Amino acid sequence: MERIVLQRADITRALTRISHEILESNRGIADLVILGIPTRGVVLAQRIAAIVAGIEGSQAQDPSSRADALVGSLDVTMYRDDLRRNPTRAPAPTQVPRSIDGATVVLVDDVLFSGRTVRAALDALSDLGRPRAVRLAALVDRGHRELPIRADFVGKNMPSSLSERINVRLDEIDGDEYVSIEESPSA
Repeated sequence: MERIVLQRADITRALTRISHEILESNRGIADLVILGIPTRGVVLAQRIAAIVAGIEGSQAQDPSSRADALVGSLDVTMYRDDLRRNPTRAPAPTQVPRSIDGATVVLVDDVLFSGRTVRAALDALSDLGRPRAVRLAALVDRGHRELPIRADFVGKNMPSSLSERINVRLDEIDGDEYVSIEESPSA
C-alpha cells in the first residue's frame, strides 16, 4: 500500500528552504556550483538553482547569478560499487557549468539512503577538479546509512524500515508530483 507523505506544495516548500539554507551557508552564490545526480537529482538541482538565482538575481543583475550558470549534472554510473551485481542504466553525460576548482559544490539527490551513491559522486567529482567544499542536499533522508555520509540540507527526514520503498515523482519526469512510501514488493 502506497502512502503519500509529501505533496507538490510540500516539495516546493522544502526546495525553497533548502535554497535559502544553501545561500546562507555559502554567503551568496559566489563560487557556487549545484550538481544534480541523475535522474531526479538533476531536476531538483535545476529547481534549486532557479530559486537561488531568483533570490540573488533580485539583488544583482550579474550574469553569473543566472540559474544555468550555477547548475549541472554529475553522472555516477561508472563509479558505483555495485556494477558487477546490479544492471545499471546507460551513463548520462556529466555537465558542469564551470570549473569546480576552488568552488563550493552542492550535490543534489532525491533520496539519501545507504550513502553509496554519494560516495560514487564524490569519486566522480574528484576526477573533475578540487572543490573548496562539497555539500549535500537531499529531498528525503530515509536513514539506513552504510557509509559515514550526512546531508547538509534536507527537505524531509523520513525514517523508514528496510522493507519500505520511498518513491519520488516529479512533473518533469513522471507527469505528477509527490513523495510516497510503500511496502517494498520484495519484502
